[in-house]
Amino acid sequence: MLDIKFIRENTELIKMAAQKKRVSVDIGKLISLDDERISLQQQIDEIRTKQNMVSKRIPELFDESEKAELIKSIAVHKDDLKNFENKLREVMIDWRAIMLQVPNIPDMSVPDGLSDDDNQEIKTWGEKPTFDFEIKDHVKIMEDLDMVDFNRGIKVSGFRGYFMKNDGAVLFFALWRYFLDYFISKGYTPMIVPSLVRKESLIGTGMIPQSEDDLYKVGDGQYLAGTSEVATMGYYMNEILDKKDLPKKFISFSPCFRAEAGKHGKDIKGIIRVHEFFKLEQVILTEASHEESVKWHEEITNHVEYLMQQLQIPYRVVVNCGGDLGLGQVKKYDIEAWVPSQEKYRETHSSSYFHDFQTRRLNIRYRDEEGVLRFTHSLNNTACATSRLPAALVENFQQADGSIKIPEVLVPYFGKTEIRK
Repeated sequence: MLDIKFIRENTELIKMAAQKKRVSVDIGKLISLDDERISLQQQIDEIRTKQNMVSKRIPELFDESEKAELIKSIAVHKDDLKNFENKLREVMIDWRAIMLQVPNIPDMSVPDGLSDDDNQEIKTWGEKPTFDFEIKDHVKIMEDLDMVDFNRGIKVSGFRGYFMKNDGAVLFFALWRYFLDYFISKGYTPMIVPSLVRKESLIGTGMIPQSEDDLYKVGDGQYLAGTSEVATMGYYMNEILDKKDLPKKFISFSPCFRAEAGKHGKDIKGIIRVHEFFKLEQVILTEASHEESVKWHEEITNHVEYLMQQLQIPYRVVVNCGGDLGLGQVKKYDIEAWVPSQEKYRETHSSSYFHDFQTRRLNIRYRDEEGVLRFTHSLNNTACATSRLPAALVENFQQADGSIKIPEVLVPYFGKTEIRK
């Protein structure tokens, strides 16, 4: 959420941001509502001031008739106050609804574009594997090696359901531990975080209202989160941190749930697009500095690039266009792994920074050297999303005899050098 003062002073900039992000929001109506909010609040404050002055005078009076008149005026003020407060409550409902739709300002380096088709490639790494045999997709590979069961997954869980089993399950655990050990060595605090979260954390991270259709609602104001970021960002909600403790660096793990609304025709087979998966997520809280946010954005992206290189999985990095940014993101990189069966790169990691968009909503602050309270900045990046990363891995490391070669750095975690029948 942006500061309303900033919005009022930069309405044209906000309109340009909304246009670049392809977000529909009525800034003119917001300003009109804010004028009304300010006016009503001033009238409420004036009435309360008058009430206080009258209340102080009453005990000082000896004339009963004069006292009665003042008491009568208090009653009138009370009725006026109630009317203005009711009007303010009504105005605030509409005011808050629009405020939640106001997008953050994208960085100047963000390219214009409508969708992920318009994202711009800025880097590629690795040699795409060449095969002297007919390759299989990850579905066929993993089914042939008894690593996954989709039929029983659908029977138990429904569309996009799956069971990981045997070496498929062990591969997931090996990847989690490999990535976790790396981030712990880099000073990240490991956490297992809730998937069941309250609406406040989803509003705070910007998932609501923009992505509410993709969430599973399971109770009164409770949802299943689509990323570990939500609970991790809620961890310090309504708290004041010490600047000396910044940055706060977390590597958070949780099951994740997504309805995949509007994507019923995409990736209907396999484990690239599923309703339930697991994820290790980098989350960072840092001081309120654009330079610090940019520095950490590059660093969290570099972490994942290093790990992908160690796994020897070819990938590319794209900078996301305005139309492919979330409401709160200032800038985002997607890291996309090469998927041989599809002959294209597919997104496995997203790396974003938000300035104080999320922390303002979540009220996460710190005191600077002068004792001034400031909202921290926030960043996040996927560390390891299973099942997308394993799908890319098994396709790139498939062998002519149907086996899968295990990347060297993963062997100590997996326990053997290959998967075969």
